[in-house]
Amino acid sequence: MSPTMASLSIMLALSSLACLLFLAGNKACVSAYSSEVEIDKDFHLHGRSNILDGHVLNYNGVMENVSTIDDDIPHGEIAAEMMGRIHLNFNHSMLSKRGAKKCNFFRGAWVHDGSYPLYPAGQCPYLVEGRVNCRENGRPDSDYEKWRWKPHGCSIPRFNAKDMLWRLRGKRLMFVGDSISRSQWESMVCILQTVIPSDRRAMVSQNSLMMFKALDYKASVEFFWAPFLVQHSMTRTKKRILRLDSVGKNGNYWKGVDVLVFETSHWWSHGKGVTWDSILEGNRLYRDMDPMRAYRKALTTWANWISANIDPEKTLVFYRTTSPNHESPSLWNDPNGQRCYNQREPVQIPGYKPPVLSEVPIAKQVVKRIAFPVTLLDITAMTEYRKDGHPSVYSSDFNTEQRRFPLQFGDCGHWCLPGVPDIWNELLYASLISKGFGA
Repeated sequence: MSPTMASLSIMLALSSLACLLFLAGNKACVSAYSSEVEIDKDFHLHGRSNILDGHVLNYNGVMENVSTIDDDIPHGEIAAEMMGRIHLNFNHSMLSKRGAKKCNFFRGAWVHDGSYPLYPAGQCPYLVEGRVNCRENGRPDSDYEKWRWKPHGCSIPRFNAKDMLWRLRGKRLMFVGDSISRSQWESMVCILQTVIPSDRRAMVSQNSLMMFKALDYKASVEFFWAPFLVQHSMTRTKKRILRLDSVGKNGNYWKGVDVLVFETSHWWSHGKGVTWDSILEGNRLYRDMDPMRAYRKALTTWANWISANIDPEKTLVFYRTTSPNHESPSLWNDPNGQRCYNQREPVQIPGYKPPVLSEVPIAKQVVKRIAFPVTLLDITAMTEYRKDGHPSVYSSDFNTEQRRFPLQFGDCGHWCLPGVPDIWNELLYASLISKGFGA
């Protein structure tokens, strides 16, 4: 055999090996002969491809890394690791249709997809909040689990848990905020744990911090409880003081984290007497303050702290916008509805314009003005359509008698899992890919 033919044979063999490994976890395979490469549903790369010198090279001149196996990976995990390392390492333009200048992941439509959810309902052992385990709590329908988000003008990849773990190898991902942020953390953990053997994962909890560890990847996915982001403390006389000009000791936990996902909103709407008794700014003590004014001051304090204490070369920072409630059926032309109870599909009204929540423009203004490059996860408007995704009466917070009265007891603020927060994480995953994180 000639040297040229031998080289070609080796290249084809390597391509076939990559193809077989890729098929183990994906619906499509990179073929040396195909004119189009499809990665998962709706994710397209055009142009033939081959493997050359440790890279996937397509004929449009795009080069992708194919990493090698670390010696310390257990042999039983090698095939899975190899598959996980054939990366979805695409930049932002690749996530867009050809010719599109920019893709906004957060403008699009909900599409029913029977291949969802990303993990089996009722089988995730890491749901800290029983209220979000809706099927276990008796919810009879499941279609709320089967909606994916399709942006206008581009496609995003289906969440690939092995690829995400590979990107997180040796790194920390932390969600910071309130119970909605905790649900997003639970969602991420539930997705990732599906591909990790039970003896190779661990959960650690201490005070305000919960940490899920993927041992073979030396990676952690964490949640830090800070519903205001700024300091919130109790005095000796049991008075709750909200300090608008300091994040306090919270910041000690945020330093050194590789990816931070922040959010604060719901506790501000409760107001004085529910979540705080007094507000402190500098040396001035306020008995009360307009919640949105206080919210802006607190976010500005957070933004200033991020700029002064986090290195943008080492840490990616995201801010997720407000998760909406669904308390008013009249907004979706259902005046006789019982809040979010018995809602079985997203809002389907042509030309529907979701209401603008007060916190959202404030958050966008603060993020826009910050010197640090914070990426906005602008999920509010898209989530406004998901009136079907809440626990309502199917929450562990309510007993059998209370469940008879959804107008009084239904939970229309939190989200069932599997469900909407999984899609937020799919968008976070796409954003990480677009930034080349962990590639």
